[in-house]
Amino acid sequence: MSETNRQAGAEPAVWRLEDFGARADSGEDTTVAMQRAIAAAAGAAGPALLTCGPGRYDFYAEEAARVPYFITNTASETENPDITKTIGVYMKGVRDLTLDGQGALFVFHGKQTMLALDGCERVTIRNLRMDYAVPTVTEAKVTGIGSEWLELEVHPDSRCAAEGGKLVWIGEGWRFHEGPVQAYDPARDTTWRIDNPVESAVTAELIGSRRVRLSFGEARAAVKALAGIEAGYVLQFRDGIRDQVGAFLLDSRDVVMDGVGMHFMHGLGIVGQYSENLSFVRMELAPRPETGRTVAAFADCIHLMGCRGRIEIADSRFAGAHDDAINVHGTYLQIVGRPAPNAVEVRFMHPQSYGFEAFRDGDEIEFARGGSLAAFGTGRVRSVERIDDRTLRLTLEEPVTVIEDFAPGDVVENVTWTPEVRIAGNRFARIPTRGILITTRRKATIEGNAFERMRMSAILVEGDASSWFESGPVHDLTIRDNLFVECGDGDFPVIAITPAADEPDAARPVHRNIRIEGNRFETREALVLMAKGAAGVSFADNEIRAVGLPGGGFGAFEGTIRLTACADTDVRDNRFIVS
Repeated sequence: MSETNRQAGAEPAVWRLEDFGARADSGEDTTVAMQRAIAAAAGAAGPALLTCGPGRYDFYAEEAARVPYFITNTASETENPDITKTIGVYMKGVRDLTLDGQGALFVFHGKQTMLALDGCERVTIRNLRMDYAVPTVTEAKVTGIGSEWLELEVHPDSRCAAEGGKLVWIGEGWRFHEGPVQAYDPARDTTWRIDNPVESAVTAELIGSRRVRLSFGEARAAVKALAGIEAGYVLQFRDGIRDQVGAFLLDSRDVVMDGVGMHFMHGLGIVGQYSENLSFVRMELAPRPETGRTVAAFADCIHLMGCRGRIEIADSRFAGAHDDAINVHGTYLQIVGRPAPNAVEVRFMHPQSYGFEAFRDGDEIEFARGGSLAAFGTGRVRSVERIDDRTLRLTLEEPVTVIEDFAPGDVVENVTWTPEVRIAGNRFARIPTRGILITTRRKATIEGNAFERMRMSAILVEGDASSWFESGPVHDLTIRDNLFVECGDGDFPVIAITPAADEPDAARPVHRNIRIEGNRFETREALVLMAKGAAGVSFADNEIRAVGLPGGGFGAFEGTIRLTACADTDVRDNRFIVS
């Protein structure tokens, strides 16, 4: 093929991973072969297609790229002082490349960020499955339970030892004893967080191949440690430190992941950070059935912060996370000084989000009150000076008089980096927290999804300047034609529009123009909608099927929604069924 035809886009140049030394099903390290193949394909003039044959390809940490990255919502300086990421498949500055796995399985050894794209454009990852050889979330089935003891059968992919009478989980380059735990009930296909019985056990002993017995001593301690645990449940253990992510998309645009299985992701999941036009379609964020595992994500599945353009997440399955399935948001930085009439100093506030390039020259910003989240001014960035990993000085194109009297806690949001979002045709199950968190001021649509037994709200529209500092306001959101099955509980409504404002005020709404239409709710004790401090909320043509509980449940539609300090609401044409 001539260079002229390739540059004209007639068809891509084709490269094969095997030609660079990779051998499927050999157990050999594919890392160097992949590095060479990416370099060759990326160096081609015009579009390139990198393929591999079927089978399993192993990636070991020893030859992986090691690159320092600050990544949102991961770990603090104390939790993880070294921000270096160990990256199995690394692309930097790559353009016009398609990686087609043709159904191949990439298996990663040790803690790794399996895939990273930095400064890439027009990259497609398709028909590929990624997994860990030894997941950092260990699993064990409850095979017996007594008044003061618990017996577990450890999953074949998890490893442990009894050391000094304590149970220690051991993997490829890692070990832990303490950390968060979840229980999974296979009968109801649901999972939730519990206290860690391994931490509470007085003694732990191995009683056979892959079998462990935990003893708790006095009855009172045992009752607390064993509360809510039943035989047949699967317990899931992790150390809680998000020192890697599943995949990292940074400063990239026009990225597509199509037909990709992410069967285990350590740390945070797929993270998009200051990237543009991202598409995730036909994804399988769930364990491979043949492994018998129940966990696919150490925390979130897809986490998008500070992105712009169009985000699409469609026709995918989410099952087996340890935190939220999808989170789309920006980041508030707190105003800490005004060194000049046209300058502000701002600071990253949450321990686990800091250091990244939150503003660029030319970005539009908005100032908001920390207590009410109400906007009180705008500006445009002329230049950014990094004072330290947590503090930035923003010089603006014009003086901003409104911030002369900024109050403690007031914040700033990058408005330029906010996306349009469509989340459609997905299934969510085995999620211990929320299905979707979304705060973007641009058009967003959540439609045709199925949410099954989220333990908290299926959809949360929040925004806060006091905890996670996840911005910002919602201005145009449609939630339609979704199925919600027994999501939430008495504390968590199925859909929550609950900005973290001191006092919700209908005259100064944080969120507005939210339409909830044509959905079906099956609920026991959870409100189907709670909204506060919002305007233009419409709840129309929905079906609510209330499953009665002894002494509880809902007897009328009016009890299923709660609107507080909301303006211009429209509630009509809904159907209420008690079953």
